[in-house]
Amino acid sequence: MSRRRAADADVTPGILLVDKPGGMTSHDVVARARRVLSVRRVGHAGTLDPMATGLLVLGVGTATRLLGHLGGSDKVYDATIRLGQTTVTDDREGEVLTTTPAGALDDDAVRAALAARTGPLLQVPSSVSAVKVGGRRSYDRVRAGEEVVLEPRAVTVHRIDVHRVTRSTPDLVDVEVTVACTAGTYVRAIARDAGAALGVGGHLTALRRTASGPFTTAQAAPVEEAAAALAGGGGAGVLGLTEAATAVYPERRLSDDEARAVGYGQRVPATGRPGLTAAVDPAGRLVALLEDTGSSARVAVGFPPG
Repeated sequence: MSRRRAADADVTPGILLVDKPGGMTSHDVVARARRVLSVRRVGHAGTLDPMATGLLVLGVGTATRLLGHLGGSDKVYDATIRLGQTTVTDDREGEVLTTTPAGALDDDAVRAALAARTGPLLQVPSSVSAVKVGGRRSYDRVRAGEEVVLEPRAVTVHRIDVHRVTRSTPDLVDVEVTVACTAGTYVRAIARDAGAALGVGGHLTALRRTASGPFTTAQAAPVEEAAAALAGGGGAGVLGLTEAATAVYPERRLSDDEARAVGYGQRVPATGRPGLTAAVDPAGRLVALLEDTGSSARVAVGFPPG
């Protein structure tokens, strides 16, 4: 076994709750965690754009098996929407495409346009999103000069709370909001579509993810600090496998016999509870995510002991 693979096997599995600064890609954050921990097996759940700040969930070692299940949780964002301009990226980092005076908009019209963006929606992602088209990221195709039109996708915006409406200039309106939504929702698209409905265009000037499922920025730390805490046995920004899984899924305590069976990938009696459960052995260790299938529960994701 190579030195790198041995180091990966020795790392303590865990979830890192990182407060991402602006100007970094999600991959940049993963790369920093890898350097601090001297391991390769690090991934993230739910991409944040470079402009965005806030909560990014990382998995280290076998905890990467959890990421696909943690990333699908609902999200909460704080954002600032600017009405009166459209940009190529639907945020402040893109070239301004159009400018339409928005100063005459009254606050009630702004609030109504945003309220119309709540509930179940068919939302067209920004063309510079991470959605893959023919195996390539949409933003790579746009940067290569291709014209990309993405298919709408079903999302749900649970609520948009409008905190403040200000006029940064006579022709621009800035709206500070909190958005609670399902995974896969593009807040940039909400800004774009609300601006289009008002006839003036819109884009994002600020975006911060404050929550992903049960996890919040109050638990998070800078990536270097969180990674160092994991290496040191725990601290700010670190969750163990069991703690992370049981925060999202109902806990199921296994007997010794059940834990042994699950370790071999065998089925165990069903709980009668739909969806996934976090199966924990008598020692308090996460051994699997189980899914009920009729009279028994199968291993959806297994976690080796130790």
